[in-house]
Amino acid sequence: MDKHLEEILQEAVEAIAAAPDSRALYEAKMRFLGRMGRVAALYKKLKELPPEERPAFGQQINDLRRIIEERAAELDAKLRENEMGARLATERVDVTMPGRRARQGALHPVTRVRNQLIDIFAGMGFEIFEGPEIENDYYNFTALNTPADHPARDMQDTFYVADGILLRTQTSAGQIRLMEKKKPPIKMLSPGRVFRSDDDATHSPMFHQMEGLVVDKHVTLCDLQGMLDEFARVMFSESSRTRLRPSYFPFTEPSVEVDVSCHACGGKGCSLCKGTGWIEVLGAGMVNRHVLENCGIDPDEYSGFAFGMGIERIAMLKYGINNIKLLTENDVRFLEQFK
Repeated sequence: MDKHLEEILQEAVEAIAAAPDSRALYEAKMRFLGRMGRVAALYKKLKELPPEERPAFGQQINDLRRIIEERAAELDAKLRENEMGARLATERVDVTMPGRRARQGALHPVTRVRNQLIDIFAGMGFEIFEGPEIENDYYNFTALNTPADHPARDMQDTFYVADGILLRTQTSAGQIRLMEKKKPPIKMLSPGRVFRSDDDATHSPMFHQMEGLVVDKHVTLCDLQGMLDEFARVMFSESSRTRLRPSYFPFTEPSVEVDVSCHACGGKGCSLCKGTGWIEVLGAGMVNRHVLENCGIDPDEYSGFAFGMGIERIAMLKYGINNIKLLTENDVRFLEQFK
C-alpha cells in the first residue's frame, strides 16, 4: 500500500479506537469516509495519475476504505452493546410495582350544585331556559318594573358595554323573554352567569344565579314556601325547614327573604348560622302585576311567584367554603376535595 495511504489508515485506526461512544465513533468515521473526508479526496487524485497507474492506486484506495469500515463496524457493535447495557441498568423497570394511575378529574363544586338544583326543580316540572349574558336595558331593568329613574337601580352596580347594553345583573331577564313568547301556565328555571361590580369574601364580579318562575291561576305564596321546603330538604338535609321574612324587590310584591334552618347544627345555633339557627339563602316573592302586564299577561286572571339564588352561595353553605374566591382560583388542592 502506498506510504501516504498507510499514514491515513494509521490515523483512522487510532481515531476509531479512541472513540468513547457511538456518536464520537460516527464523527471519526465521517472524517475519513464522509463525502468531504480524507478517502474521498484520494479518489479525486486519480485523475492526476497516468492512466496505467490508476487501477492499482484505485484498488489501494478501496482496500483502505474497506479496512476503515471494518474497524469502525467492529468497534460500533461493542460500543452499542455497552451503551445498551448501561441504559438498561439505569432505566430498569420493576414489573412487580403497581402502575401509576391516571389522575381523575371531578366536577367543579359550582357545577355540582347547579346540576343538583336543575335535578330538583326539573323533578317539579320546571323547564330550563337560558337567556343571553349581554342584555339590553329593557329586559334587565325596565320590564322588571325598574325604569331608568327607579331608586332600586342603585342596588345593582352594573357593567355597561354600550348605551343601553349591559352584562346582565340577574337571570330574571330570561323570565321576561319567556313570558313574552309563552302564555301561562309557566314553570321555568333560568340558570346562568351574571355580573355586578361587587367584590369581597362573599361576593364576586361574576357569579352564577338560578332563578325560577311559576305563573298560573290561583298561585299563592304558600305554593312558593311548599316548593322551597322541598328544595331545602333535598339540597341540605331531611330536617331542613324554611321561613319567609318580609323584604323588597321591585319585580315582586309581596317580596320575601328566604331562610333555611342551619343544616350544621339543626337550628340550635352555631358559628355557621351565627347562633341564630337560620341561614339566608335566596330572595323571592309574588310576581309584581306590572311585570305581568309588561309581558301581556292579565294580572287579574293569573298570578305567579319568582325566586332567585346565587349558586356559589348555595355551594359555600353546602360544602362549608368560607371564601368565594376559592371557587374561581382553580387551586387543584381545593378542587380535589370534591371528587
